[in-house]
Amino acid sequence: MQQSENQLAAINVVLWRYAENDGDQSNWMRTLSPNERERAATYRFDRDRTSFIAGRYLLRRMLSAHAGIQPGEVVLLADEHGRLAFDRRDAPQFSLANAYGLVAVAVASECECVGIDCERADAEIEEAALVTYCSADERRWLDHLPIRERPRAAVALWALKESHLKALGVGLGEDPRNITFSWEDGTPVAAKGGTADQAWHHHLIEGGSQHVIALAVRSQCALPGIRVAMFQDDIIPSE
Repeated sequence: MQQSENQLAAINVVLWRYAENDGDQSNWMRTLSPNERERAATYRFDRDRTSFIAGRYLLRRMLSAHAGIQPGEVVLLADEHGRLAFDRRDAPQFSLANAYGLVAVAVASECECVGIDCERADAEIEEAALVTYCSADERRWLDHLPIRERPRAAVALWALKESHLKALGVGLGEDPRNITFSWEDGTPVAAKGGTADQAWHHHLIEGGSQHVIALAVRSQCALPGIRVAMFQDDIIPSE
């Protein structure tokens, strides 16, 4: 999912494999708002606190680069569902996801909405949990896969649904079974009530063997270009 150098990316996806014991955490904290610092302090476990801080730091770096301001000047507002919005005129759509050891941010300038999710590839999903988020057809598809492929496929299916629901801004306020996935030429296609909406585009992004990353984009035009980059803390995201 690369673009030519002379084509402006409409969707920027940035991945950051941060270090939990990174000595720069104090620098990350300085960009956060007082409310974000207070929330960080409420986490019981260090790894959860670090994941939250790293996520908000990367999000602020991305949005500040887009707006031409400092990360600490980014004002984030949350709606009743907890979905964040950038309090700025002509602000881009964006989405943030955290999984232990990885933060993913998607910023989109030419779409209706965007959602991103990342999950640990080794997450164990029990059969009872599959029933709560998979349709009967999806469970049959999983059952027909080779046994060694099923665990990661189940995680990927969950990530696809989560990214879609995050793009809608409802999270788990909607039953995940209402959004069903099938594959066309290896590309995931979502349907609701048995009908596919051609305005939706879904992708599984390569994130290494340890994580599964899913992107959901709704755009009435053709799918905007997607640029995937790794974040380096000393500079703005680079390939």
